[in-house]
Amino acid sequence: MSGSEPWPTEIRLAKDRRSLALTFSDGLSAALSAEMLRVMSPSAEVQGHSPAERKTVPGKREVMILAVEPVGNYAIRLRFDDMHDTGLYGWPLLYRFARERDALFDAYLAELEAKGLSRDRIRRG
Repeated sequence: MSGSEPWPTEIRLAKDRRSLALTFSDGLSAALSAEMLRVMSPSAEVQGHSPAERKTVPGKREVMILAVEPVGNYAIRLRFDDMHDTGLYGWPLLYRFARERDALFDAYLAELEAKGLSRDRIRRG
């Protein structure tokens, strides 16, 4: 980091494990839902290796974060209860998520609707 980029001064997992509260060095604070963090995971599984390969991830309304693990001094790894754990959430990405949370999530909801997908998990008989 160049030293001028904000970094998290606090990262706190909610007791219900459905959100992550972040506070940054410039004073920005936001609570990011586990659902948003899961469906926007920076992992290759979700993002692919090019924009054309990016996947829309449905059915994660009830997902929970099982663990928050530091990765050096530049990122965290989140372990979700659906066993997804391959994304590294760097400080710039988390800051962008915090700053643009509503717009990013609204775009995700629109994408789900356009593809006929749901936030709810499909229950099999």
